[in-house]
This record gives sequence, structure tokens and C-alpha cells, in this order.
Amino acid sequence: MDRDPIAVIDFGSQYTQLIVRRIRELGYYSRLFQPSELDQTGNPAVVILSGGPRSTLEEGAPDIDFDYLCGMGVPVLGVCYGMQLLNQKFGGTVAPGNKREFGPAALNIDPSDSCPLFQGLSASSQIWMSHSDTVENLTDTTKVIARNDDGVPVALQYDEQFFGIQFHPEVTHSTEGIPLLKNFVELGQDLPHFAIDSFKDYLVGRVREEVAGRKVVCGVSGGVDSSVLAALLHEAKVDTRNIFVDTGLLRQNEAAEVKALFDSFGIEIETIDASEKFLTALKGKTDPEEKRRIIGRLFVDIFFDAVGDDVELLAQGTLYPDVIESATSGSIASTIKTHHNRVDRIMELKSEGRVLEPLDELFKDEVRALGNVLGLPDKVVNRHPFPGPGLAVRCPGEVTEERLKIIREADKIFIDGLHEHGQYDNVWQAYAALIPVKTVGVKGDERCYEFALSLRAVTSEDAMTAEWAQLPYEVLGDISAKILNEVDGVNRVLYDISTKPPASIEWE
Repeated sequence: MDRDPIAVIDFGSQYTQLIVRRIRELGYYSRLFQPSELDQTGNPAVVILSGGPRSTLEEGAPDIDFDYLCGMGVPVLGVCYGMQLLNQKFGGTVAPGNKREFGPAALNIDPSDSCPLFQGLSASSQIWMSHSDTVENLTDTTKVIARNDDGVPVALQYDEQFFGIQFHPEVTHSTEGIPLLKNFVELGQDLPHFAIDSFKDYLVGRVREEVAGRKVVCGVSGGVDSSVLAALLHEAKVDTRNIFVDTGLLRQNEAAEVKALFDSFGIEIETIDASEKFLTALKGKTDPEEKRRIIGRLFVDIFFDAVGDDVELLAQGTLYPDVIESATSGSIASTIKTHHNRVDRIMELKSEGRVLEPLDELFKDEVRALGNVLGLPDKVVNRHPFPGPGLAVRCPGEVTEERLKIIREADKIFIDGLHEHGQYDNVWQAYAALIPVKTVGVKGDERCYEFALSLRAVTSEDAMTAEWAQLPYEVLGDISAKILNEVDGVNRVLYDISTKPPASIEWE
């Protein structure tokens, strides 16, 4: 990029990368930095201090070089933890709240106030809170620029260039959060512009620089992430050996479809059938984290068994949600779940400089846009996400061939049904998950005792938050009837109406 990016300082919030994403949506280039990297941000137009899970009152709480920050001479916005930290730096205090405030609240501003953050915003709007502590003892020079319905300050201005907000403008639940971010960002001078077509050129250059003539092995699955990664490596003219591992945890007919797909756009792949190895390794295992670790480690072992010891780089289609949910964007973040490409072996390879992850700053929608720029077919770019550990995360409890067969058959009916009813492109992700509970039913006038099955379909922009998809009843009824009639071993179909948070998109 031709100018230094807008700097978002990561204090560990699970929403932090959303700030980066929102700024890119506004058309400006932004990147994430750790607090210790403040002096490596160059000359950013503005700086944003993110939220975080810690308390500023804790011993060893994440801190910032405040003198350096002031010396940068640019607008600064503190969000949640960032605001509390700024309040301390400007001479105020922070105290434990009476209770944790998580969820919607009101942002009430004075329409006569000329604060640039609120230009064009409504006098009252919904915001999203996620904090325990609260600011207290404001200094005489600190101005309260917004309050909630209880009169508690939720936005402060410390001087002409320093602002703090107690809520998260980056999440969709803050109804006017994006205009607020836009107002703040545009206080900066010489803003760096962002577009996915020019970002493609940046990524191609980054890949060539990181590869530097080394041999690359790329894992492909036919999903959006690995397909875009393979196409990017192809675009960068990197000498790549593309390997598809059939883990036995794939959807129906997936191996054959993946081969045909890559043949269609001129990328050669090798297929390794390791299904028996994976099912044997998972036998008797029920803990979700243990299953993920087993799959991740075995996947890497199979890769390196296949290609030998001379492989210098392993390319992965890791996206930022994978990074942040595994708490590897920095030691401040909290782990939500361990992703298959974040197991110990991978992290060891990363420490040795042997992992290439050029998509690790991007969200799914940005990867789709990149795929369009790279010329991938729509059926690839618009494909629903599929987890790296495959159907194992849709099979709570022990993973067996019997259970996988049920999931495959039901999942195909569900996805085919969404296509038939014109609903596939209306949802972010849809799948069938087996519930490891048997229920009483009646089939053919006889009592049966078979599994219950859950259908899940969600809408989302970035996979960090998700709403359950409100599919028409007739669509769900048609799909349920087909599953009950055609899939042996199932006598009950449920529809999952959980949001993320608190539920994750996948079951495990």
C-alpha cells in the first residue's frame, strides 16, 4: 500500500478485527498492531485503541506508551478498554462496575453539541456494551459528550484529538456505529485508501517476498479459503504442490467434486485418501478440543509424510476469525476454540518461519471478493464455509462411520433443498448436525428409537456474529420430511435458532 495504514491497537477484544474490517468497508486501509508495536505503525492518519477482556485495574494490565501516542499528533479513539485506559492517562480513574454490562444500551447525545464524532447521528440510538469496569472522577478538562438512559457517561472527549467511547461501534448491534467510525476516521489527514483489487496486488507481492524461491505445499479442500489461496499462489507464479487430503470427514461426493473443480481452472492437485487414519485416531474421542487437536495434528503429519522433509513452506488459507478465536493475534486475547490450523505442530512451524498464511488479515467476505478479482467461478466464491475439521465438528460425541453417513445424507438433502427453494444464497452457512441423543418415534406403525438431527442456517457478515436464518416454514417442512423419509437412523428434526454469541456457528 502507498501509505501507512490506519492503526488499530489490539488490547484483546474478540471484536477488535471488526474495527479493521469496518474501516476497510469505508474504503480506507487499516491494520492491527499490538500495544508494543505502537512505534512500528509509521505515520497513521488516526489511531484506535480497542476493547479487551482485561481490567485496567489488574496488575500487569495491557498498557500503551502514552507519551509516544501523544507525540504522534493524530486523532485517537479509545473503545471500551481503550477509553478506560485513556481516562487513566488523562488523570481520571476507573472503578469496578456494580455488574457486567453486556448487551444493548442507549446512546443519548445533545443535538446542540458540536462534537465531530456525532455529526449526522440521531439524538438517541442503540449501542452495544461489553464491559465490567466504569470510568470515574473525570478531570475538569474531560467533557462528557454522550450518556446512556441512566445518565452514565458512555462517550468522553479529552481534548481536540482524544476521544473515548464505552461501547462497541464496530458491531452491527450499534445501529449508528459505522457513521460514528466514519466521522472519527475522517478527522485524519491523507487517509490511505483500500480496494480489494489493489489489495490483491499487495498480497501477490507479499507472497513472492515471503516465498523467496522456497518450495510450497498448499492444502486444498474445495472451500472458498483454500481455493482462493491456491488461485493467489497461481497468480503469484509460485511453485506449489497442491494436496487434497480426504479425511473421511467430508460431505457426500466431495472428493470427486473438488478434483473436477480444480481441473476446471487449471490447477493440478494430488489426492491422499487418509479417511481410515482419521477415523481410527478419533475412535472413542468425545471432547471437542481434543478432536480438533487430533485432526489438526494428523492432517499436518499426513502432509509431511506425503511430501517428505524437504518442504520449506506450508501454505494455509487461514482467515482472521480463525486467528482471533484461537487467541493467536496476541497474548492478550482469550481463546474461544482451537482451530485445526492452530494446533501445536502448526505453531511450531510458524515459529520456524515455515507457514505461509497470506489471507490471515481478511474476513470471509473479503476473501470472496478477492476470489472474484482472481477470476474464480461463482460456485466456488459463493460456496458456504466448511470447517477444516469437517463433519467432526457437526458430530458431537464420538465420530463414527454410522454417524457420518447420517450427517452426509441429511446435509445433502438440506443443501439441495435450499438450492431448490432459492434460499442457498440468502444464508451465510447451513448444515445438518447429529445430536447424540436417541428419541422415541414411530415408523411403519412400529416404535423406533433413533437419533435426533439439528438443522442450522445462519446469516452473517463476517462470522464473528451471526443470526439464525428465518427460513420459510414450507422450506423447513419440505426438507424435514425428506430427511425423515430418506435417512435411516433419524426420527426427529430440529431447527437451531441460536444466535452467535452466545452460541458458535458450528456445534463444536
